Amino acid sequence: MPYKEREINKMYYTMGEVSAMFDVNASMIRFYEKEFDVLQPKKNKKGNRLFTPEDIENLKIIFHLIQDKGYTLHGAKEHLKGNLNESKDSQRVIQSLENLKKFLLEVRDQL
Repeated sequence: MPYKEREINKMYYTMGEVSAMFDVNASMIRFYEKEFDVLQPKKNKKGNRLFTPEDIENLKIIFHLIQDKGYTLHGAKEHLKGNLNESKDSQRVIQSLENLKKFLLEVRDQL
């Protein structure tokens, strides 16, 4: 069995890492930060934003609602106000299904 590297979980992600992760401009992430109350990254003394894994999870939910489901900004805000826990649960299910798909594709490629 080949050696598999552990996934490294960071405590904080920089704006550059987050914008690369979601393949969007940093200005869009700053805009979503202003629009959505659930997204509140910490700032260091220089004013650089530091995103926690919870912030990343909230961003995934926001992007899923806006880009995949076609919600407007106002609709996504209202949805998150009433259904934040349900949205987090559904995002976890989506993430686990994507991980399963990735694993199955790796197995298929090895055959």
